[in-house]
Amino acid sequence: MENFTATPPTLSAGSSKQFPKRLRDGLLQLLGSIYPEYDQQALLDQALQAFWPDGNLPRQRSRMAANTLWSEQDSYVITYGNTFTDGEHKPLDLLYDFLESRLKDSISGVHILPYFPFTSDDGFAITDYYSVNSVLGAWEDIERISQNFRFMSDLVINHCSSQSGLFHEYLLGHEPYDKFFFEASPEDDLSTVTRPRAHPLLREVETANGPKHVWCTFSHDQVDFDFRNPQVLFEFLRVLRFHISKGVKTLRLDAIAYLWKEVGTSSIHLHQTHEVVRLMRLLADYNENSLILITETNVPNFENLSYFGNRNEAHVVYNFSLPPLLLHALLNGTSRHLSAWQMTMPPAQMGCTYFNFTASHDGIGVRPAEGLLDDAEIDSVIKTVEGFGGLVSMRQTADRGPRPYEINIALFDALKGTVKGEDQWNVERFLCSQTIAMGLEGIPGFYIHSLLATSNDHEGVEKTGVNRAINRHRWHYPDLLEELEDTSSIHARVFDAMNGLIRQRSKQPAFHPNATQFTLQLGESVFGFWRQSLDRSQSMFAIHNVTDETVSIPAMSLNLIGGEEWSDLLSGDTIEAYGDAIELAPYQCRWITNRSMKH
Repeated sequence: MENFTATPPTLSAGSSKQFPKRLRDGLLQLLGSIYPEYDQQALLDQALQAFWPDGNLPRQRSRMAANTLWSEQDSYVITYGNTFTDGEHKPLDLLYDFLESRLKDSISGVHILPYFPFTSDDGFAITDYYSVNSVLGAWEDIERISQNFRFMSDLVINHCSSQSGLFHEYLLGHEPYDKFFFEASPEDDLSTVTRPRAHPLLREVETANGPKHVWCTFSHDQVDFDFRNPQVLFEFLRVLRFHISKGVKTLRLDAIAYLWKEVGTSSIHLHQTHEVVRLMRLLADYNENSLILITETNVPNFENLSYFGNRNEAHVVYNFSLPPLLLHALLNGTSRHLSAWQMTMPPAQMGCTYFNFTASHDGIGVRPAEGLLDDAEIDSVIKTVEGFGGLVSMRQTADRGPRPYEINIALFDALKGTVKGEDQWNVERFLCSQTIAMGLEGIPGFYIHSLLATSNDHEGVEKTGVNRAINRHRWHYPDLLEELEDTSSIHARVFDAMNGLIRQRSKQPAFHPNATQFTLQLGESVFGFWRQSLDRSQSMFAIHNVTDETVSIPAMSLNLIGGEEWSDLLSGDTIEAYGDAIELAPYQCRWITNRSMKH
């Protein structure tokens, strides 16, 4: 981090009064809760100066109650900055070309995974938060993409690289960085700490102040910050302001659940962590331009939902339970657990929503299925996808030893077949998974390799020794374009089908992220739900056959309103409210609506 300042600037005494009173009062309350032993006015001045430097001022009214941050037209593509290479152009140039030429008419947002200089973990061990990795491009490339797409960027806030400028300053004992990283003792009782990895938690390092043991949640190259020091928080507020100036409009708070550590506790989801998220939400709601916060918390469902707070934490939370439950449903041909979970999901309050995804750069998390699937069901899913070339990453638990943390596999390959083995329904089964995610309450996010039906990259795993590389393939861009122009190519078939579905979805008010949703009871072979637009003018019955057999449901079971014309947007079929049974071929999906928005 080359642009850090050893002595952060502060506002002159009393100058914070030019900021809205509700903003000041809210920040004082939060800062007092997080740092009760510090001078609250001094902290307020530093927080405001960090986020609104150089005389900049916020909005006069909060955006908290607004429901204008998203619509049915919103969706994101998730990608690395170097997913496309050709040995000639900057990878960010190629990404820009792909977005503009292939996705501009369907996708509204793009999440580029960490594009900063780094040392490990494919970008999540950052050395400098103020620079773009020169191998990818420069800030001008980021800003060009952000002009036409809502740009999501990671704030890797829990840790940084052990080779970063910040950690180097810590090792040298230079103030204030000598207190920027969390230290503990090997003698401490750390048995209750929630661990996402199996390596030793502490790493011994030599500093100018003697040997220290620093806390490393994710790897020994990723050293955790100590947010008990308010200067760490203010440093990240400066980073955030800088990123906003470069076009960031959606902020992904990476690994946020582990932010605050206390020896003798689980060191996950602590009170102070939620207060820091609330503080950032308050700043976002007063930011001049809209800024959406999304929390990345790969944890059991009820823990994940806590990051909505009371409409005062994340605007958006990842729907982490969806991928493993969806995979289980399609591998086993039953919607039982998927439907049971969906029935218990609370509707997001206005101003908040879910981020629905089916695969990511990491893998399919197992922890979010805890309490929703039993151990035997999880083990069955793992065994099945291992048969399709998948891998499993482990975590360390205090009472049960190593346990599965995530499944590593390309989603297209994970759906090659069912628990019975591979079959001929790969494409149909995969598209069913994506259609379900598109229809659910929330904003859909599509990992680039799902859009492209990319297969397992075992060569990448062998080369890097990292399981997650299996779903991080680097496409040679000319080869990809050739594949997409070949209508017989599996990549072209899936990509064209996905684009068509996304475009169709974006025209339907019933798919607004906050539109009403009700789970239907149509038997285990079908997963269905009803959506209704905010103005109640459009109803949508989304029904999906999760089996490899043809199934039928009575038209009456959908409770279609008589006297209205109903049609299936995906097939073009007319559906009679009092007609015959509705048939669904293996993995067929139907979007049955009374108001077809085709233009």
